[in-house]
Amino acid sequence: MLKGGAVRRATALVTGGALLLTGVALLVLPGPGLLLVLAGLLVLSREFPGVRRYVDPVRDRALRAADDSVSSPLRLAASVLAGAGLLAAGVTWGLRPRLPFGGWATGSGLILSGLVLLGLLLWSLDRARQARRAPTPATPPSRLGSGSGSDSEDTEHAVHGRPPTGAPPGDV
Repeated sequence: MLKGGAVRRATALVTGGALLLTGVALLVLPGPGLLLVLAGLLVLSREFPGVRRYVDPVRDRALRAADDSVSSPLRLAASVLAGAGLLAAGVTWGLRPRLPFGGWATGSGLILSGLVLLGLLLWSLDRARQARRAPTPATPPSRLGSGSGSDSEDTEHAVHGRPPTGAPPGDV
């Protein structure tokens, strides 16, 4: 009989593996593939420490993709249309069993994908709005340019590529 730790590891392996494999499939099929890959890696990394090194790169890419999906009105409209299209396709496949892979098994999967996509769009929009409202951190005071006039000229030269005052023309 398996002990508690072995059951937990087996459960994490099955759950995380299923999420990971579903996410990989959804990278090419309609649905939130990258976020499911991330979810699978997070589940697996709790029990298998070697998986942790993959979490941060996938998280960064997934959050970047979420931000990109709502970065312009055109992308947002296209994403909403894709979600609505998945919902419509799901209903169509559910009501028309004569279609290839017809029936509610396929239809419910498409509807679920559409709902998840629209839910993730709402989450991404909320995240983008919060980022816009968040105060920007103050610029730390620079040591350059905080002294005599020659320091600020040196800063201008170093930062903007302009020659210091009195330098021969063409000397950058």
